[in-house]
Amino acid sequence: MPRSGPTRGRALFLLFWLLGGALLIFILLPLVAMFSQESAKTVVRVAAMPDVRASILLSLEAALLSAGIAALLGTPLAYLLAHREFPLKSLVEGIVDLPLAVPHTVAGIALLYAFGRTGLLGRLAAQVGLKFWGTLAGVVVGMLFVSLPYMVNSAREGFQGVDVRLEKAARTLGASPSQVFWQVSLPLAGRSILSGTVLTYARSVAEFGAVIILAYYPQTAPVKIYELFLAGNLGQSAAAALLLLLITLSTFLLFRRLVYARVWKRGR
Repeated sequence: MPRSGPTRGRALFLLFWLLGGALLIFILLPLVAMFSQESAKTVVRVAAMPDVRASILLSLEAALLSAGIAALLGTPLAYLLAHREFPLKSLVEGIVDLPLAVPHTVAGIALLYAFGRTGLLGRLAAQVGLKFWGTLAGVVVGMLFVSLPYMVNSAREGFQGVDVRLEKAARTLGASPSQVFWQVSLPLAGRSILSGTVLTYARSVAEFGAVIILAYYPQTAPVKIYELFLAGNLGQSAAAALLLLLITLSTFLLFRRLVYARVWKRGR
């Protein structure tokens, strides 16, 4: 009888590993299949195509801009959601999460009505020489719309994890609300904010539906890959997808490593 507890515990963890392993295989199998089908020679040949290189660089540039804007705009809202009670707060939280539930093609059509040639924001921006169709600005808007929830939710969890007693102690010592935010809350929530920024970047790089409808040109990497696929160049499409995957995965892992390295140094 005394051994039944540990035995059941091992059986439970074995079951969890089996279920988790099945999920990992589900994620990795399509990627491994794509890797196995495309030769390094094909990938190098596609990487030499100027339009493919330009599309990948555009995706990285626009994703970095989207992540920066998301951090700038999303962090204050995340702080309010974490520390303040106000009317219709649940509605605001629902609005933040709305892009997660909206199909991205639907998001692109909605953005087109707002930022397109005849859209309210599109017409106003055109008066100062800014347009969102066929420009980098349109690509960033499409990426930002679908990825912003990752930034806000991650930062909000970070601010919620800050010990309220530390903030109250800072106020007791004479710190102003702004000083408490900049010197206590923001540094302590920094890891979550940086993680949210990295997730926003990764999600932005992968965006397709909203970008292709709102901007289309200049072509991001997902749009270019889709165009190659429609042209019947499955091999080139797969090679371009593999190239994008290698680059984005490398930058994603690099950014995550920098985030954790910074947190570790701060904690020493």
